[in-house]
Amino acid sequence: MAAPLKSFQRCCKLAALHSGARRLLSSSPAYPPPLYKRLLLSLTQHFYDIEMLLSWKSESKNMSLLKKNAYYRYTQTHYGDNIASAYFVLNMKGAFRYTGQTEWFRTDQRGRFNWDFVNHKDRTLEEVDMSHTDITYFGLQNLVGNPLRTLSFRGCPVVDDWSLARLHVFQDTLEELDISHCPRITIGGLAALRNLKGLRRLDVSSLPRISSPGLVIILLEEMLPHCQITATSYDLSLSQQTEMDEEDKKQRQGQR
Repeated sequence: MAAPLKSFQRCCKLAALHSGARRLLSSSPAYPPPLYKRLLLSLTQHFYDIEMLLSWKSESKNMSLLKKNAYYRYTQTHYGDNIASAYFVLNMKGAFRYTGQTEWFRTDQRGRFNWDFVNHKDRTLEEVDMSHTDITYFGLQNLVGNPLRTLSFRGCPVVDDWSLARLHVFQDTLEELDISHCPRITIGGLAALRNLKGLRRLDVSSLPRISSPGLVIILLEEMLPHCQITATSYDLSLSQQTEMDEEDKKQRQGQR
């Protein structure tokens, strides 16, 4: 309720501002306001109208994300944890595979899916592909309790460091993780992966907020010594040259 109330208060303030501007410019009804005042009023009105629309768009997007990632409590209560997890994945236009099965359940181009997944109430999810979906930190709650072996966040626009920190709930089972092409992930989120000791494959390709990727890859390899790190679409030459220069500098200082 806080967001709608804040939006309502903002609208009231803008309306009061517009009303005050109109009274100021119409204080002398006998004479029309000068051209520059009329232009100023017009620009003011258009500026705040655009700002209001952008604000509403941002708040509407945030509310939409919260709604998409809400906990499926009703489904969990009436159909069980496994069905609730599967239903969440499909509603997000993701895909999954049940433990002990080879068939993948996924949506088509129109977002439709096969409802046969409800016949597997006793099976947990083993592989989940949430690539290019709007899953967030809160949406991960719908997957807790499944012994996930592989998980893909490839190209997820809102997966961030907090999302990666929450993956510790899968530390006993998770073996493969794809977080490539996620624009919000930083080195802080990668550091949170140290809890995933069973990880065997990790894809960190094309993370735009990662600086010094060469050094980051070295740190990941030290942090997860049994994990194969995939990191493409980086210009590693500059970072490697920088590291070599730093080593040369240390050696020269030691010789002195």
